[in-house]
Amino acid sequence: MAFSETMKRWDVVVVGEIYADHVFSGFQHWPAPGEEVHAEHYLRELGGGAVNTACALARLQRRVRLIGLIGEADRAWFETRLQGFGVSTDGLRSDALGTGVTVSVSTAEDRSFYTYVGANRHLAELLDDVATRAELIAARHVHFAMPLAADLAKRLFPLLHKAGCTTSLDVGFSPDWLRDPANQWTCRAVDYFFPNQTEAQVLTGSESAEAFRAWASSISIRHSVIKLGAAGAAAVVHGELLYVSPPHVDAIDMTGAGDAFDAGFIDGVLNGESTKDCLRRACICGAQCTTQIGALEGLPDSFLLRSIYEQTYGS
Repeated sequence: MAFSETMKRWDVVVVGEIYADHVFSGFQHWPAPGEEVHAEHYLRELGGGAVNTACALARLQRRVRLIGLIGEADRAWFETRLQGFGVSTDGLRSDALGTGVTVSVSTAEDRSFYTYVGANRHLAELLDDVATRAELIAARHVHFAMPLAADLAKRLFPLLHKAGCTTSLDVGFSPDWLRDPANQWTCRAVDYFFPNQTEAQVLTGSESAEAFRAWASSISIRHSVIKLGAAGAAAVVHGELLYVSPPHVDAIDMTGAGDAFDAGFIDGVLNGESTKDCLRRACICGAQCTTQIGALEGLPDSFLLRSIYEQTYGS
């Protein structure tokens, strides 16, 4: 059966690992074994690339459904916070392992993370569920914020493409996934692949955009984008690199900037914009995200996105 855009219930379904983030910052030094040190700041927030991208898309007035696994004890908190952004929470399933947890601990010079994967261990099983697949094909676009296993990708992507869904993938820093040649099929099958410089270095041995271009071209990726941090981003278009610089901002916290970037690009794709315009929208969203502490408070709405676009790139 063919699906038209008017039949789609969601603009975007976002799938991926979900965490409760606990961010401790402002330590004067790292503690020695057995020593107690005190943080100057603490933030408890929803976390994970799937949450960040879903909220960013909802801020841009997209109809968004988030699919993932959490602990039942955290459901009320997740529903209240996500619904405040306009994200549908009906796709959240409860799991006995409980919500995944990430603790971020930082000094002025460095940052470390401690993570409990929790319910995310069962995410692949959730995506093999018939009911979940029905939710996926009800979207115009499906974004995977996770290292999608090759065998699962080979079951999902033909189904999604047949249903008329465009797709995107951001695996995050997953070195084992990035190094595994079996996942090159997934990189080719997905419509848009979003690594950052560090992830590109794992793939190619270099952080340079040119090395990424050569790698992406060699395995025939459809649309490949490399996030370049403060330098903006680049996409491989007809074998050549297309660069876009970001707007100037006073960055405070880089948390979630790459996830917001993904949302801006997807928003452009749904609008039918050119690759260059998608990159510009993505750079605005990523840059704006850094202006507040945490991944969610700095996300722009559609009005602010348009305003910054006109100021930075012209109408």
